[in-house]
Amino acid sequence: MTGAGAETGEFRLNDLATAELTKIRTLPASWLAFTVALVLNTALGFVAGTDAVRLAGAGGTTPIAQLGVVMLAPAYVLLAVPVLAVGSEYRGGQFRVSLAAVPARHRFFAAKLLVSAAVTAVAAVVVVVPGYVLEHGSATTVDGLAARALAYLLLGLTGFGFAALAQSVVTPIAVLFILPVPVSTTLGGLLPRLVRLLPHEAMLSFLGMPAGPELTLARPAGLAVATAWATLLVTLGWFTTARRNS
Repeated sequence: MTGAGAETGEFRLNDLATAELTKIRTLPASWLAFTVALVLNTALGFVAGTDAVRLAGAGGTTPIAQLGVVMLAPAYVLLAVPVLAVGSEYRGGQFRVSLAAVPARHRFFAAKLLVSAAVTAVAAVVVVVPGYVLEHGSATTVDGLAARALAYLLLGLTGFGFAALAQSVVTPIAVLFILPVPVSTTLGGLLPRLVRLLPHEAMLSFLGMPAGPELTLARPAGLAVATAWATLLVTLGWFTTARRNS
């Protein structure tokens, strides 16, 4: 890259952002995750809207729309998109190749973060709208749609930061997707004040779908906790990317 324009940070950041967008678009796994999340969310919205499925429990049957762990499942599929965007850098020595091309690590991470956040936000809206409308029908509100899409984005950013910190695709998906159910089930009754501050439970509180009264936060508090997790993990991921050896 030569010329006066190449010397400006803005031009270089734009160039890096374009390259990052190309990477995401050419990852087949990203498209697969997006498609599965869209189909799953649409199917869950239809089932919840028709109240065709109820799950049996100790207190009787529960409409699937009230089971936050089920209704939020597509978000954990979609978070594979930002996780892959950063985690795939560590397969086959790609991180070293990227740093050779872009030695400025802060700018490299900033471009990856901005593009991943933008792509996840757009994908979240596309995934959320059909299922949410099918679930709520005439009661659909812009605020409700925005809250659900924001939840997807925050979980995606949490996964993004975790992937950068762990230098892995598998670890953040396993921890964020697989562990919430056993952790909530096992520890929810023993340490409710701690468990309700975990990303999954905080997000359910924000969406008004907590797993139980003992795990419930006020909706603003749920949003604050979920945002804090995303901010913390992205910050840690940025720091370790800037500091770690290539």
